[in-house]
Amino acid sequence: MKRVPGGERFTPPNQGPHLPGQRRLWQIRKPVRRGRQETVPPQALEFSEKSVFLNIPYDDRFRRLYLAYITGLIHLGLKPRATIEIPGGRNRLDKILELIRSCRYSIHDLSRVELDRTPPTTPRFNMPFELGLAVASAKLDPTPHDWFVFESVHRRASKSLSDLSGTDPNIHHGTVEGVMRELCNAFVRQSQNEQVSVAKMLKTYREVSRLVEDIQRKTRARSVFDSSTFQQIYFAAGRAAGIPQTR
Repeated sequence: MKRVPGGERFTPPNQGPHLPGQRRLWQIRKPVRRGRQETVPPQALEFSEKSVFLNIPYDDRFRRLYLAYITGLIHLGLKPRATIEIPGGRNRLDKILELIRSCRYSIHDLSRVELDRTPPTTPRFNMPFELGLAVASAKLDPTPHDWFVFESVHRRASKSLSDLSGTDPNIHHGTVEGVMRELCNAFVRQSQNEQVSVAKMLKTYREVSRLVEDIQRKTRARSVFDSSTFQQIYFAAGRAAGIPQTR
């Protein structure tokens, strides 16, 4: 253990005990002076080997694939995380980056990088931007991070984002079954479990789909792309899959 001048005691990386499957994103948390008192900023999120940052479009046309990603990842023993969990306000970008850094993996679905229908017509840059954050995190951070690009059309990503040349996107063809198939292809080690199959994922997906409207009524959310609704869908998918989830 060391003591930081003017700060608090901390354990350097790779020294001392840590929880199985987790590492801390180590930071020296400098005290903030407020009057005569010193307060310490909130700790960084815990790094989890099972967390997957899900970078997808949030609109009703993507709803089916959104549910497919959640149910598929749960069957693979992984935990989906998303920016809809992050409250609005200042420093949102910092919080997004912190969430990415806390995840062992990230999935970036570029199938909807297109002009939207609402004037003024503009392309959707959130997904490529967050992909860039994940790539930078994987290169610069000491904690491991693997990222995957998902698309619906062959060779489109190499045209829209030529810097990805040499990267093979997972092509799901815009279908629920395609998303689940490509999740198994991306997470080969997890999908080798005999309990994992696309057929079982589809069964869970159908059960969860029937529950979504009831979940929205209970959470009083206007959309499935809402923090509380996301949490309830996550738990419902775990129960339907026979894999109870905790946060």
